[in-house]
Amino acid sequence: MSPESRAPSPTSHVPRPTPHPSTLLGVALSEPVNVRAEGPRPTPQDLSYNRKNLRRIDEQSIKAHAHQRFKSEYHYALFEYHRSAKVLAVLEKAGVPVGGRVLDAGCGGGGMPLSLAEEAARVVGIDLSDRFIGAGTALAREMGLCNLAFAQANGMALPFGRQSFDLVLSHAVIEHVEDAGLYLRECARVLAHDGWMYLSTAPYLSFAGAHLPRLKVPVPLHLLLGRRAAFAIFRALARHAAWTLKEPEHENSFIKLAKQNANKHDDLLELVTAPGLRRRIADAGLRVLREDLHLTTTFRRLPGPIPEWLRRTPVVQDIVVSNMEYVLRHA
Repeated sequence: MSPESRAPSPTSHVPRPTPHPSTLLGVALSEPVNVRAEGPRPTPQDLSYNRKNLRRIDEQSIKAHAHQRFKSEYHYALFEYHRSAKVLAVLEKAGVPVGGRVLDAGCGGGGMPLSLAEEAARVVGIDLSDRFIGAGTALAREMGLCNLAFAQANGMALPFGRQSFDLVLSHAVIEHVEDAGLYLRECARVLAHDGWMYLSTAPYLSFAGAHLPRLKVPVPLHLLLGRRAAFAIFRALARHAAWTLKEPEHENSFIKLAKQNANKHDDLLELVTAPGLRRRIADAGLRVLREDLHLTTTFRRLPGPIPEWLRRTPVVQDIVVSNMEYVLRHA
């Protein structure tokens, strides 16, 4: 799986936006937004819809959809839908109720809001782009989910009033936000006083968090030369020696853009580190209830106490950890 890859956008079945409403599934809006899909108000019969149970992580199903995910945004959203079982498992383990009003503050293609809508009363997915058109929106219609809406909005200026949501999720978003501190403060602002927040990201020095292609010969260029030089080298390789890169063209935006005679621009706007993220969380008025630091597979397989030592050692933590998950509440 290439961490830097994005699925291509669909070109058909694009619904027209509805007029600017004053509420979104009963959640008051502080400013107009373009709503792309909003079903009828949920009824008790709708909420008892016979849904697929994603509380069990089905690795085989996740893997099968992972192989198809780059065909279109629709396929990528379907993959996200199945993979979201892992997020639900983290929330369940932490004792977080997935109910009431839920916001996915950076939903991408819209796969995760689908699984959230199978659990909660009302779910809103927002994203700066409209990748969810024809993806999450189409799947929501197919699944008969009437308690789910998507809107194009900026996570640094959420169009909702204070304490609008009982649960806010941010999955692999904050590293692409121009002002991560403002984004977290906005998430805290719309979070209910007794609400919960789920946050996940990866340190920018890890392979996953670097959002760069991988060489067939595994050399960590971003660690040896720095991010700027590594990024320039990968752009050159994609244009002149794509055979040196591990990911195929359909999984590698560097190669796809090079073939279009266009340059890949660095969309990693926040250089996430574990200590830096903890400071940003505290500055936003949030506190950490649970922190899970997941090691890259290579380091996880090391013998004895070495993996745990690496996980907890600050000087190497940002290199060996591939994913960080947090459960947060108001301080």
